[in-house]
Amino acid sequence: MASRERQLKNSLVYLFAVVAGNVVAFVTLPVFTRFISREEYGVLALVQAYAIFMGGVASFGMPIIYERNYFEHHDIKRIAALLYSTLLFTTVLFTFLASVTYFFRGVLAQWVTGSAAYGPLLFLAFCANGITSLKAYYLTYYKNTENAKKFVWYTIDEIVLSAVIALLLVVGLGFGITGIVWGQAIAGLVVFLIVTTRFVKELPPTLDWGILKEVLKLSYPLTPRFFVGVVGNQADKYMLRFLDSVGGVGVYSIGQKIANVVFTCMTAIQNVYAPQVYQRMFNLGELGKEAVGRYLTPFAYLSMFMALLVGIFAEEMTWLLLAPAYRGAADVVLILSLYYAIMFFGKQPQLLFAKKTLTISLLTFLSIGLTIAITIPLIIKFGMLGAAWGTLVSGGISITISFYVSQRAYRIGWEYRKIVIFIALLSALVLGLLILRWIHAGYLIRFLYKITILVMYGYFGVRFRILTGENYQSFKSMIMGLRLVTTGGSKSVNV
Repeated sequence: MASRERQLKNSLVYLFAVVAGNVVAFVTLPVFTRFISREEYGVLALVQAYAIFMGGVASFGMPIIYERNYFEHHDIKRIAALLYSTLLFTTVLFTFLASVTYFFRGVLAQWVTGSAAYGPLLFLAFCANGITSLKAYYLTYYKNTENAKKFVWYTIDEIVLSAVIALLLVVGLGFGITGIVWGQAIAGLVVFLIVTTRFVKELPPTLDWGILKEVLKLSYPLTPRFFVGVVGNQADKYMLRFLDSVGGVGVYSIGQKIANVVFTCMTAIQNVYAPQVYQRMFNLGELGKEAVGRYLTPFAYLSMFMALLVGIFAEEMTWLLLAPAYRGAADVVLILSLYYAIMFFGKQPQLLFAKKTLTISLLTFLSIGLTIAITIPLIIKFGMLGAAWGTLVSGGISITISFYVSQRAYRIGWEYRKIVIFIALLSALVLGLLILRWIHAGYLIRFLYKITILVMYGYFGVRFRILTGENYQSFKSMIMGLRLVTTGGSKSVNV
C-alpha cells in the first residue's frame, strides 16, 4: 500500500488537475454563454447526452471491470494483455456504433433534438466522446499504478487544447456549438494518439483471449446497468426537452456543469483512495472492513467540503460567469451540489469486489424507474428546478438502497456518526439558502448563514481529528516542496 506521504502527493496532483480544468471551464464559460444562446446550449446538452449514452453501450461495462481485474494480476505481460484486449474489444464496438450513428444521423437527431439538421453535430459528439472513453483505459492504468503525474498531464493537455480550439472556432470563426464539439474531438484525438504511441513503445501490445473472457464474464451483466444508467443520468435533460423547452435544457445544463465541479473533485479524490480500498479488500479480506471505513472518513469529509464550497458560492458564480439569460441556474447548482455529494456513497466498489455485477444492473433499473416516476411530475410543475429536485430525491433514494445492498455484499465499517454530521451540515446549507432566497432575504443574511455553516463544518473537522496540525504540516510540506510522482507501483512500467 502507498505511504501516507505519497497518497497526499497524489491527492494534490489529482486536485491540481481538477482546479486547472475548472479554471479553464470558468474562464471560457462567460465567453461561450455570450456567443451561444440558451436554445443552442440545450441542443449541445442533448447531443452530448446521446454521445454519453451510446458510449456507455460501446463500453460493454468493461472500464470498471478492467480497473477491478488489474489487481488480480501480478505479471506485467498479463497486465498488458488485460489493457490491450479490453481496449481492442471496446474499439471494435465503438467503431460499429459510430457507423450506425453516421448512417442514421438525421433520424437520430430529429428524435434527440427535434431537428434533423443537427445530424452531423450528433455524429461528431459521439466520436469526441468515444475517443475520450478509449483514452480512459490508459488513464485508469496510471491511476491503478498511482502514477498521478502522467494521469494529470494528459488530462490537462486535453482540457487546455480543447478550450483553445473551441474559443478559436466559436469566437473567431463563428462556429457556434459545433466549435465546442470540434474542440473536444480534435483535442481528444491528438492526446489519444500521443498516449497510445507512448504505451506501445513502453508496454508492448499483447492479446489474451482468456483474460478478455474473464473481463467479459463480469462485464456483460453490467451492460444493462450502463445502458439504463446513462438513460437515468441524462433523463432529466430529455424530460425537460419534451415537457418544458430546449432553452430550459440549456440553462439547466449550465447549472449542472457548474455543480459538476463537485463530481469532478470527488472523482479526483477517488483516484487516490480507490486503489487503496481495492488493495485492502483483496489483501485483508474480512479483516479489512473496519480499516476501509476508517480510511474513507477523511475522503468523505473532503468530498462533502467540495460540495459545501460549490453550494456557498453558487449564486456568486452564476453572477460572475453567466450572461443574464442563464442566471436562473443558481438554484440548480445549489440542489445538484448536494446530489453529487451523496454520490460518494454510491461510488464504493463493494458489489464489484463481490462480483455481483448483475445486482448492480438491477439496482440501475430501479434507479431509472425512480428517476422517471419522481422527476416527470416535478418538471411539469416546476420546470428546470423540478428536474434538479427530481434528480436529488430519486438519486437519494437510489443511493440509499444501493448502500444497503452493498453493505450486505461487503460491509464497510463506516464511522456513521461522523458521516451523518457531514451530510446534515451540507443539507442545512442547501435547504437554508433555498429558503432564504425564496423569502428574498438580504444578501448579508445569506452570507452570514453561509459563514456559519462553513465554520461549523471546520469545527467538526477539527473535533474528529481530520483537520489536525500533523495533517496541516504534511499538506504544507507538500505544497512547498511538491515533487510529482514519476513512477508507478510495483506492477507498472515507466510509460
